[in-house]
Amino acid sequence: MIYEKNGALVRFFNSELVQIEPFGKNGIRVRCSPNGRLSGEMRALLELPTPSTQITVGEDFGELVNGKVRARVDKNGMLSFYNQRGEALLTEALRLNPLKRPARMFKPQLLGKYELTMSFESDPEEKIFGMGQYQYEFLNLKGCTLEMAHRNSQASVPFYISSLGYGFLWNLPAIGEVSFSRNITQFKAMQTDELDYLIIAGDTPAEIMEAYMEAVGRAPRMPELAMGFWQSKLRYQTQDELLSVARKYKEIGVPLSVIVCDFFHWPHQGDFRFDYDYWPEPEKMTAELAKMGTELMVSVWPTIEFGSENYKEMLERGLLIRNDRGPSNHTEFVHPAVFYDATNPEAREFVWEVVKRNYYDKGIRLFWLDEAEPEFMLYDYDNHRYYEGNCAEVGNIYPLRYAQGFYDGLKAQGEEVISLVRCAWAGSARYGALVWSGDILPTYEAFRCQIRAGLNMAMSGIPWWTTDIGGFDYGDPDDPDYRELTIRWFEYATFCPVLRMHGYQAPYIPADEEAKGGGQCYTGGPNEIWSYGDEAFDIFKRLIALRERMKPYIKSAMDKAHEVGTPPMRPLFYDFPSDKRAWEIEDEYMFGDAILVAPISYKGATEREVYLPNGCDWICVSNGERLAGGQAITVSAKLDQIPLYIRADSKLDYKELQY
Repeated sequence: MIYEKNGALVRFFNSELVQIEPFGKNGIRVRCSPNGRLSGEMRALLELPTPSTQITVGEDFGELVNGKVRARVDKNGMLSFYNQRGEALLTEALRLNPLKRPARMFKPQLLGKYELTMSFESDPEEKIFGMGQYQYEFLNLKGCTLEMAHRNSQASVPFYISSLGYGFLWNLPAIGEVSFSRNITQFKAMQTDELDYLIIAGDTPAEIMEAYMEAVGRAPRMPELAMGFWQSKLRYQTQDELLSVARKYKEIGVPLSVIVCDFFHWPHQGDFRFDYDYWPEPEKMTAELAKMGTELMVSVWPTIEFGSENYKEMLERGLLIRNDRGPSNHTEFVHPAVFYDATNPEAREFVWEVVKRNYYDKGIRLFWLDEAEPEFMLYDYDNHRYYEGNCAEVGNIYPLRYAQGFYDGLKAQGEEVISLVRCAWAGSARYGALVWSGDILPTYEAFRCQIRAGLNMAMSGIPWWTTDIGGFDYGDPDDPDYRELTIRWFEYATFCPVLRMHGYQAPYIPADEEAKGGGQCYTGGPNEIWSYGDEAFDIFKRLIALRERMKPYIKSAMDKAHEVGTPPMRPLFYDFPSDKRAWEIEDEYMFGDAILVAPISYKGATEREVYLPNGCDWICVSNGERLAGGQAITVSAKLDQIPLYIRADSKLDYKELQY
């Protein structure tokens, strides 16, 4: 039975309810329940005004049109989607007679939940971009199978843009998997009680992205302080150590926008306060930094030690994630701990009130929300119980709720919000989430993965993104090869949304065996711009000065992200969709509307091929040469150079980008 109800197209058959409804600009949302009931949950989506649509119900079919997208459901329940020109975008894979394999398969589980498999037909030539952050050297994800789950350095953000002219949001936070195979595109959810997805049509990737960001929420306006240089390491152990670093930056005349106080500045995980043995005067510290033009960011972990002063109350009030089986010991770093339940509104309010009292009221406005996946010791998903449901069903929403708690608290104080977060889900951008790519390796292979990861995060609707320059895990600033890698990475990071030094560098410095509180954690060696030798120091200073000159340009790009949803860094095809070669390029990108960036990402390389997209002429930043678009050229790039080109039709002066 196919019929219209309240502006939606509905098919009901043998208790299965499929509801097809218009959503936002050029969008159609599909929900399906095997038991005839829909939950009403919005998940990643915001409430939007219902657009005017055209619905047609025939004898054995129904159609719904919303702007440039049309959905059709036939008598067998098969759904297919088309653009305004009648071209097929996506079709459910219905395999009947003799395969008897439906596109939507709900496998019953205990407690009324289901394991869901959703299958679509696949175009082998289709290109897929987005889906979050994965540590692979692929920008185009066609042919890939991806775990839809969060891990350290992996963020599942289940939205993609297709070269066929549509965007697709898998609007379920369940743990699962997606396969973009040549023969089929298939999504799986471990546990759910309904299907929920959104498809958006558009003539360009920009049109699709703008509609998607309206649907899930655009990033706030980025605070100008975030556009400069950030200094961090694992970890400044004392107030005096951190201040001495900030003072030296001031002394040498290098602008420092943000300096970070990393983890274990606290007595216990979950205290959410400074250990006064090591950080005795936070108000005085933040005041001195403010006079130098530097903001202090503090690390916050969602882990609660059993010895924390807040553990007992949080346990009694049900504010912690619990296990359905066995003891609730979720992780162990220095001491065993559990995670607080960020999906519980009461837990978010409790944590913020403690944070406000111990940090905000002492002058701190920036927060680093680490461990945001959260990083369980064992990823036994169906054993973890959240306020919103079993982790297998809702686990991927955790980093969004984690960021939401701090966003709501800071906005209530009238603050601009930017929080450094180690993970994200669809919609995280609206809560001021600046995502970084986790504890990655200090290798060229990892560097190349970050270039792709950052662009796919942009195509997932996460416009604020950054990496640990040089990789996180134990690089040696005295090693000439590592110095070269860090220089190349710093050049690239200068043209990322945020320029940020961080890492656990050699040498390893163990904790004092007699220490208490925050002193029980180890640290690493120096990671300041003067830690890498004179040549690197000179290059870093010049790049930071360039970043300062670029602030008006960066601000314009960030304003555009806030106003219409355009990511500041994006693949070439985003700006040049009619250039087929632009869809193939995976190691170049646009930074803002005018600058093309081509990082050097191989050891010892001093030249590379650069493709200049068709549609405009280009100006080489290094020498001012004007070149026609639509060609590939080989360019040289000494250690202190990154290939940069600006659109000849822009108002930028190429000399301003020379450093």
